[in-house]
Amino acid sequence: MKTVFTILGLLVATVNFSQAQNLEANVTTQDTKIINLSVSVTVDSAEEVESTFNMKDIKKILNEVEGNEDLSFEITCNGEEISNGVTSKVSYRVTGNSSDTKGFIKSIKKIRKAAIKYYDNKK
Repeated sequence: MKTVFTILGLLVATVNFSQAQNLEANVTTQDTKIINLSVSVTVDSAEEVESTFNMKDIKKILNEVEGNEDLSFEITCNGEEISNGVTSKVSYRVTGNSSDTKGFIKSIKKIRKAAIKYYDNKK
């Protein structure tokens, strides 16, 4: 019986001493910063081009980019299967800088229209 009390006493003592006595928390917060934004979209039809993204979404994303950061936007249009089993593709890409978001948005609108026109011409 004496052994049981000794083991129990040692167990309680060990648990008490193993607990941290000084609890200090260091909480650090960091701001999220977007750098070198690159967006790539692959579509199969003009309807997907129109529904996949709209300019409001792009403007919202660009408003989050601060400073003088590089921007890139690419849209890849999948075409028809060629005779050797490979699918034809057309890709449009725009690169810019966050200091000129208006010009970058203008370029995105142009390649969006070009992608829609690509599918319209295939009909």
